[in-house]
Amino acid sequence: MESALEQIKKYTVVVADTGDFNAIEEYKPQDATTNPSLILAAAKMPTYQPLVEQAIKYGIANGGSEEEQVTNAIDKLFVNFGLEILKKVPGRVSTEVDARLSFDKEAMVSRARRLISLYEEAGVSKERILIKLSSTWEGIQLLLLFSCSADEKDGIHWRILDWYKENADRKNYEPHEDPGVQSVTKIYNYYKKFSYTPYTTVVMGASFRNTGEVKALAGCDLLTISPGLLGELSQDHSAVTCSLTPQGAKECDLEKVHLDEKSFRWLHNEDRMAVEKLSDGIRKFAADAIKLEAMIKERMFNVKNGQ
Repeated sequence: MESALEQIKKYTVVVADTGDFNAIEEYKPQDATTNPSLILAAAKMPTYQPLVEQAIKYGIANGGSEEEQVTNAIDKLFVNFGLEILKKVPGRVSTEVDARLSFDKEAMVSRARRLISLYEEAGVSKERILIKLSSTWEGIQLLLLFSCSADEKDGIHWRILDWYKENADRKNYEPHEDPGVQSVTKIYNYYKKFSYTPYTTVVMGASFRNTGEVKALAGCDLLTISPGLLGELSQDHSAVTCSLTPQGAKECDLEKVHLDEKSFRWLHNEDRMAVEKLSDGIRKFAADAIKLEAMIKERMFNVKNGQ
């Protein structure tokens, strides 16, 4: 029998949750994703120093204040990694907008357009780029402007199961009972039932704790999976069935919700898990962005001083 990974690929676009080019080559996903935490880790590796050095030289060459040079270098670094990843995947690469801009719509627009322009300057069309934004009210409004993902459920910070284990009496869940699996399933069914621009709006599950969660969401448009779990799935030869389908979603008993800003903020406030995990994710990605800035600033100082 085929591996579980190959079976899942029949129903779902598999996205590698890594900036490690070797892992991408090994598991052959359709897409790949990056974020500040992944780039920070990869930028420290000797293998990727040419990408870092190129980004620093770019930041210096474009001039401006020290802050502007560092920002330009980091944008270029994200794009450099994205360009290398696109050589190894047939689909798209995800690139993150600075989490510190999560509540500033205009700043997020500006940074997203900047990232897209850097890709286009390198000969990559925007159809191969997925811009990731925090799922604040401001971020969600921008989903209509760009090919984006709402990053409340992407990257390392959307582990719903962890939250429930910490805040509820129950500590063990079967895959289909897993609160994170149920959340993605509900989101998928809602979008498919009410036909939200079906050719451009897709649902991506991410931040899995185990392969059972992944297999329980077979059929979701995209699943972002870490190299460790990709490895486990490639060695797993149990049967995988398609759990999510557009037809199944159409048959779900769901009511359409109409939201304005006031009702969005109230409903979000009423979901303690969503409030805490979104805030936690923004803080942690922002912290890693600050660490990356400090590293680039130090390296840039050394370059300017001939060290």
